[in-house]
Amino acid sequence: MGTTETLLMTKTKLNRIAWLSKQDNEKEFECLMHLFNHESLIDCFQQLDKNKAVGIDGIDKTTYAENLEENIKELIHKMKQMAYRPGPVKEVLIPKDGKPGTTRPLGISNLEDKIIQKMMQQVLENIYEPLFLDCSYGFRPGKSCHDAIKDLQNHLYNNDIQTVIDIDLKNFFGKIDHSLLEDILKKKIKDTKFIRYINRMLKTGILKDGGLKVSDEGVVQGSICSPIMSNIFAHYAIDTWIEEMVKPNCKGKVSLFRYADDGAPRTSVSEQRIEDAA
Repeated sequence: MGTTETLLMTKTKLNRIAWLSKQDNEKEFECLMHLFNHESLIDCFQQLDKNKAVGIDGIDKTTYAENLEENIKELIHKMKQMAYRPGPVKEVLIPKDGKPGTTRPLGISNLEDKIIQKMMQQVLENIYEPLFLDCSYGFRPGKSCHDAIKDLQNHLYNNDIQTVIDIDLKNFFGKIDHSLLEDILKKKIKDTKFIRYINRMLKTGILKDGGLKVSDEGVVQGSICSPIMSNIFAHYAIDTWIEEMVKPNCKGKVSLFRYADDGAPRTSVSEQRIEDAA
């Protein structure tokens, strides 16, 4: 079987996962690690930006590519043996957009870890994207903060709004509880190896101020997987909570708009006047 054919089969399986998830929001997925095959990981490697900063191992994309086939073969072998362990993340501080003099932390993973993160991102997106609500705009394919602002403006213009609640969650990425995130993922993902590798990625630790910091909370800003994992967490902690708990207990019509900026989700909740909700 050729490389192109195997890659197409993997993409077809990912599309199948998305279709199944869309058809049944209670669908569970028991076998995912077979998607981490030679062809799919090479494809993930090719998608990486060669100009991105290197991790603590100092290996860049050009260097890794010199022996790509063997490197990927060895990586898959380690994964099958449960011997693959992501390396610690190097923290750098970068300026915040629009906020002179302020910075935010950015984690730089090793290149091989980025390859695995990219594949995990694809798997998680195909499972959970079909489940996400239309009110979610941050870190999603085909959606952006601009879409959220536009739709919110249209909503405010076309409806008689009584109350608007604007919530800015500070350091959302850094406060996600690993145990709660694992419990959420286990609701749909029954592949224990996949969950174990997610946990290893979360527990790698961050190199900062000359030492290694390991915590039970937080996903790394800069990790390829962090946006989708933060969306999964926010979907259950915010979106479905408002949909299932808040809306039924409000007299008026409640609308939610959630987006993200610099890793911090921002939520706007509006409630129409009671007479408009009849």
